[in-house]
Formats: sequence, structure tokens, C-alpha cells
Amino acid sequence: MTTKNRPRLVVLLSGSGSNLQAFIDATKSGALNADIVAVISNKTSVMGLERGKNAGIASEVVDHREFIDRENFDHALAERIESYKPDLVILAGFMRILTPGFVHRFTGRIMNIHPSLLPKYPGLHTHQRAIEAGDTTAGATVHFVTSELDGGPAIIQAEVPVLPGDNEDALAKRVLVQEHQIYPLAARWFCEGRLYFNNGRPQLDGKQLPDAGFPFSDIIPEH
Repeated sequence: MTTKNRPRLVVLLSGSGSNLQAFIDATKSGALNADIVAVISNKTSVMGLERGKNAGIASEVVDHREFIDRENFDHALAERIESYKPDLVILAGFMRILTPGFVHRFTGRIMNIHPSLLPKYPGLHTHQRAIEAGDTTAGATVHFVTSELDGGPAIIQAEVPVLPGDNEDALAKRVLVQEHQIYPLAARWFCEGRLYFNNGRPQLDGKQLPDAGFPFSDIIPEH
């Protein structure tokens, strides 16, 4: 069920959809005043689609294997997204590299979350790379999407410690807790009109954000 004049979100995913669940929970609690109008996956039979259906959200598949190339897939995907008239597109574990044409179509209204403190460790296996590098902190970054893989300007970052004896799974779980907090928050700022994309840079409350985005540690808890 959607509410008139509330911002409309479309979520793209390829897997379990834990970040989608964080968005669903945020909309239900009132922490995010928006409607998730569709969940779209490039894979069939993934948990993320079930999460969407269970929440009463239109959930569908645009299977990349049915297209001859990335351009045709991205065009079909963009058409399906646009049919829902979204204000914001959320990449929540969407494991496809998007073409520049697709990204341009949604410039300034498409976000991603990446499990590292960007610009460190774009791409895959971020937690293992942080451990192998001897980093003492790791984390997650929400950013606007550009044609550069994991290279769009940061909106917000959350840090976690890398503990002695950490393995990839242990660190990933610690980071995921932060992902579920900062991603709906970034969307909330956007939906409230506080966050926008201006000349290739994100601005929050009229001020340009630093290169690493807003530090989540600076958030004052609401009571």
C-alpha cells in the first residue's frame, strides 16, 4: 500500500535482501517516511524477493541471462524501474555492473552501499582484504552511484573495529549491523529533501559533504 505524496523507492537486489529488510522495517517504524513500491531482482528464487512479497511489495525478476548484452538488459531494467515512477533507486546487493547509460538515466537519484570505507577496497572480498592489509578499522559506505564502480561520491560512512582473530565472516557481520542503520538514514535524508546531488557532489542541509561522507559516529541519537 502506498501513501499519496510520499517518496517512492524501488529496490534492486540479487540475494538475501537483508538491507531491503532494514528499509522495510524503517518504513514500518516511521524512521523512513517513504513507500517501497517495487523490488526487482536479476535472479529468480532469492530470499530478497520473498521479503518483498511478504511485505506486500510488488516483486519481480528481470533476468540478465535473457538478454544478449548488458546494454539490452540495462534498458529493459530501466524501463521496469521507470514504470514505478520512483523518486529514489536503492541498490541493495545488486550484483551487476551497470552501464553508463543506465547510470546517467538515474543520476542523482540512485544509491548503493558498499562494505568498505571507500575509496578503500572497491569491488569484492572487502573484509578479507581489510584483514590481510592489517587495517584496524573497517566499515561501510553509502554513496551516490556513478559510472565508476563503487566510485560515486560518499554520503555517509560507518566504522567498526577489526578485532584480533577476526575472520571474514565475523567482520562482515559486524559491518552489516552498521549497514542496516546508515542506508535507511541516507535515504531518509534524501526523501526529506535534505540530501541532494549537486554538480557531481552530495550536499546535506546545504553544505557539501566531505570526501568520506558524513561520519555516522557524529550522529546524535534521537530520544
